[in-house]
Amino acid sequence: MRLIIVRHAEPDYSIDSLTQKGFREAELLSERLSKLNVKACYCSPLGRAQDTSKPTLKKLGMTALTLDWLREFEGKIIDEEKGGLRHAWDLKPHYWTAYNELFHHDEWLNNPIMQSDNTPEEYKKVCDGIDELLEKHGYKFNGKYYDVLNENRDTVILFCHFAVEAVILSHILNISPLCIWHGFVALPSSVTTLVTEEREQGKAYFRCNGFGDVSHLYAGGEEPSFMARFCENYSNTEERH
Repeated sequence: MRLIIVRHAEPDYSIDSLTQKGFREAELLSERLSKLNVKACYCSPLGRAQDTSKPTLKKLGMTALTLDWLREFEGKIIDEEKGGLRHAWDLKPHYWTAYNELFHHDEWLNNPIMQSDNTPEEYKKVCDGIDELLEKHGYKFNGKYYDVLNENRDTVILFCHFAVEAVILSHILNISPLCIWHGFVALPSSVTTLVTEEREQGKAYFRCNGFGDVSHLYAGGEEPSFMARFCENYSNTEERH
């Protein structure tokens, strides 16, 4: 099967929708996705993801099932430097790289920082959600790879957010989400594609053959958004720090 994860188009967070650029991105995205033979679509309940999905769903003549666990990842930690809570996925380089276990899939969640608030519960919620969805489509998680219950070539699309996309990838591919949150960036309206490889009968592993692809934007003459990125050079005060 083919699993496509779409990050919402350029957001207007103040109204949980899209900017005018974001609506253009969503339309260009729909031109790409509507050419696929899609079995099912699922969407975050948040407005920016819902609005991103609408042009594609209209062209496909489909509806999307809204799943609460596809909302932006809500895992929090206690901020030891400033006090209070902060998102587990928004950490400065000197802070998280000081802990070797945060680089490892089997150890990161046991770190005291990650245990300090609700991150373990929120991570489990997303992992359980994607496992239930994939089992529904014929692939049952057995710890490290997937047992094939019903081999198929179905295409399934998820409309969601970058931080939760990274959590999904971390679970499916057995990678610490910290490495994805901070080492990769999926720009607005980008497409990430995973395809099953069944090299042994009844056993499957998902392989990513495209991450954060925005070729639909270039094809439509639309520059990718800077949102989700931070300043390329610290001295550049025009870019987000």
